[in-house]
Amino acid sequence: MTAAQIADYGYSDAEAPWADAYLWPAVERLLHPAASVGGRAFDLGCGNGALTARLAGYGFETIGVDPSESGIVAARKAYPSLTFEVGSSDDPLAKRFGQFELVISLEVIEHCIHPWYFGQTVFGLTKPSGTAIISTPYHGYAKNLALSLANRWDKHLDPFWVGGHIKLFSPSTLTHLLKAVGFSSVSIHRIGRIPPLAKSMIAVAKR
Repeated sequence: MTAAQIADYGYSDAEAPWADAYLWPAVERLLHPAASVGGRAFDLGCGNGALTARLAGYGFETIGVDPSESGIVAARKAYPSLTFEVGSSDDPLAKRFGQFELVISLEVIEHCIHPWYFGQTVFGLTKPSGTAIISTPYHGYAKNLALSLANRWDKHLDPFWVGGHIKLFSPSTLTHLLKAVGFSSVSIHRIGRIPPLAKSMIAVAKR
């Protein structure tokens, strides 16, 4: 199997991803300060373009990028007025597309072999005084303990999931990464379930 095949999740439509039900309402609440500024928004790991289209609905000039060719095909078909390109956080995206008032990447970093490349790419895409919104599955002591007691790790980190989760982040490790690449401030918001067992966390990073 080639790297391109591993990166392609086989999108057949532009339906919102399953996590949208709990992720997007939280993102919308955090998005308002950035939305009031407007300008350009970059969706890193846009998949089939569903969330990129929502950003466009806020008035942003959007660009969506994803390594999945089938995702980009589905996005272009569903949203022909928006811009979608094949690419990944390993690519020099800022050189290719410039900088943006808002960079958003939902449930992507946990799939990346090189999280430092991801962080550096997000920072490079974000304009000075701009905002990056990053989400990833939440991990902390209580949740990790609960997964162990329930014997759920094999399902949680299914080794047979092609392109699945290969990195786990806690609030401290995600904050460390984003500050280390240059962001001046990072706030973490846990979402889905009660905070100690949260499904995901969202980092809002200011450059």
